[in-house]
Amino acid sequence: MGFEQTNADIDDASMVIDDPDVDDGVEVVERDTRPRLNERSLSMKNRLILADFAALAFGVALAFAIQAVLRPVPRFVMADHALLVVASVPGFAIGAGVNHLYQARANQRRLEEARNVIKTVGFGMSGMLLVSIAIQYDELSRLWVSAMVFTITAAVLFERRIARSIFAKLRQEGKLQRRIIIVGTDAHAIGLMHAYERNPSLGYQVVGFAGSDDLGARGGVEVLGPIDDLTSLLEDKQAVGVVVSLASVPSDDVNTLTRRLTDAGYHVALSSSLRDIDVTRLRPQTLDGRTMIYVEPIVRNGWRGAAKRAFDVVLALAIMVATLPVQIVAGIAIAASSRGPVFFRQIRVGMDGQLFEVLKFRTMYRDAEARKAELMKHNEADGPLFKMKNDPRITPIGRILRKLSIDELPQLFCVLIGSMSVVGPRPALPDEVDQWDDEVRDRLRVPPGLTGMWQVSGRSDSSFETYKRMDLYYVDNWSFLHDLTICIRTVGVVLSGRGAS
Repeated sequence: MGFEQTNADIDDASMVIDDPDVDDGVEVVERDTRPRLNERSLSMKNRLILADFAALAFGVALAFAIQAVLRPVPRFVMADHALLVVASVPGFAIGAGVNHLYQARANQRRLEEARNVIKTVGFGMSGMLLVSIAIQYDELSRLWVSAMVFTITAAVLFERRIARSIFAKLRQEGKLQRRIIIVGTDAHAIGLMHAYERNPSLGYQVVGFAGSDDLGARGGVEVLGPIDDLTSLLEDKQAVGVVVSLASVPSDDVNTLTRRLTDAGYHVALSSSLRDIDVTRLRPQTLDGRTMIYVEPIVRNGWRGAAKRAFDVVLALAIMVATLPVQIVAGIAIAASSRGPVFFRQIRVGMDGQLFEVLKFRTMYRDAEARKAELMKHNEADGPLFKMKNDPRITPIGRILRKLSIDELPQLFCVLIGSMSVVGPRPALPDEVDQWDDEVRDRLRVPPGLTGMWQVSGRSDSSFETYKRMDLYYVDNWSFLHDLTICIRTVGVVLSGRGAS
């Protein structure tokens, strides 16, 4: 079952439909009407298999090199080890099949794919150990086995990362597109279409709607016909599957539709009304034949809260000490280039709506706040945000500080005193909060942060709707690992200057 979700390595309406047209390691559905496309899909799958095999071979060679450097063994022992590798190849192949390493729907998320790779390597290495036990081989090197586990896993993960980048680029260019039909004509169904349009790297092309209402042309996409004619519509449009808007189709019809389409070899994903809930929190359950979805709760207090606070303090102190020379130079440059204080102080809204004073290096002229009203007509942001690409209030030194995110460094003091966190939603102004609806106010359940999903995924280039969804996704799915991931991504964003203004 697929779900609409906001993902922050996160994609809107993320679901996987394995395409017999373009198979990047996906399951191929045989259809006599499209033999040429099946040949293409098999070719893509075979290329991925060859790439995995090459990575496996490289990992094995690297393990032998480590063995030779750290603890050399006689050549005949190395030859025996090489024979064990050959004997274990079927184990790796079976492990890849058991762990769905060549089904795109089982590897949509990077963590899912990493888990599948690790389990596959474990399966293959277990087979190797069983063979060595069966033949009573006593010369097996523990160092070599340990090195094999590490090097093969690392090599395949690196190769898969490259493969994902290649497929994402091809899909972004409009290649390797998988054609789908959205079942439903309600607002949710229309939103799904727009979500796929905003995320071309997912590789899905919506070719039409199926339903009873006439929506007219929506970005060139229109209602193709009633749901009863869905099979023929899929054949006419050479689509590989459907996304069903559950709010638009009666439950009994969903059951019938799902059985009929899956029996015909098409892929079916069901889009629920859930938003901002990470799929890893969802657990399928059954009740008297009904499919139930249990949502795991997020715990932010207790030892998890203490760990986050400790992480904030340690990291803030480390960054503060490491960047002290940079901050001193920035302060001198600000004081020498324009009149006014070195630091800019402003009231922001923190956790649970509590007001606090944020501290930043001043990047604007002293009369910046007074001039904001006259510049509102040039606002390039939507919603309650104010963004202006060439804001005349920013000083020349300020532009450099903003580009390098140096102006944010004094906020480390806010982290140390607890009014902010290293990772969290952007600290909003009181007048912005006054314009929020109840849904957006949910982001105040956690302290604001120096960095967050909004910053690493687009920063000032993001729309208010995207900014809202990303912050809510973070709040609803917080984890310590998630914070670490955002911190790592922040380093790349800051070094590239992407989206800063």
